[in-house]
Amino acid sequence: MIELKNISCAYNKQIIFENVSLVINSHLTILGENGSGKSTLAKAICKLCAFKGEIFIESQEINTLSLNTRAKAISYIPAKLDIYDSFINVEEFVLLGRFPYKKSFFDYSKEDKKLVSQTLKFLKIAHLSSHTLNSLSSGEQQLTLIAQALTQESKIIIFDEPTANLDPKNSKIIATHIKALQEKHQIILITHDLHLANFINAPIAFIKEKSLHYYENSFFSDSSLEKHYGVSFKALAVKYD
Repeated sequence: MIELKNISCAYNKQIIFENVSLVINSHLTILGENGSGKSTLAKAICKLCAFKGEIFIESQEINTLSLNTRAKAISYIPAKLDIYDSFINVEEFVLLGRFPYKKSFFDYSKEDKKLVSQTLKFLKIAHLSSHTLNSLSSGEQQLTLIAQALTQESKIIIFDEPTANLDPKNSKIIATHIKALQEKHQIILITHDLHLANFINAPIAFIKEKSLHYYENSFFSDSSLEKHYGVSFKALAVKYD
């Protein structure tokens, strides 16, 4: 469970959103216009950016959690893989997800490496294990990010624009994996992809004009979409099966 109490975020003294309070007991999809603060809210939940207010993860205030404890509780998957080492391969990168569990000055265990192997097979990218990160396609990079998050074994996984810049085929692959992960993980999804949001079928938090509007259901109607996005809609014609 995640609880937000009066959360406010600002950038260069400009308020992005303020006094956001919400209890997230299960999955959640965060929607909103460009620049509304979706990613900022996600990063605040992970303590990856500064915020005012209080955030509780499983009833523990996030500022009281050590870095390793926080990593075991929650993982954040960015929209794009930032390659900091052109020569690191997929297997090595995914293994970094086990860092919170690694004993200081020791190598990763056989169990860590076995989990990585199992995760790569589960996501059907085992054949890429020795490939360098900069040799991967956008879809393969996104699956590699998911693999690292899974080896981190956190209960909560935040996806930030997971289908950005992906073609329909790869978007569906990612959507299907996210849907399956809902069985074992609490998923928070940030997206502009309304078809993906509809497919995931989670409550909606829409950020607009520095405030958050919460919908348990009935968000995906023409009138609701038009109200929030300011353009006319017809029923979503394209949906993931």
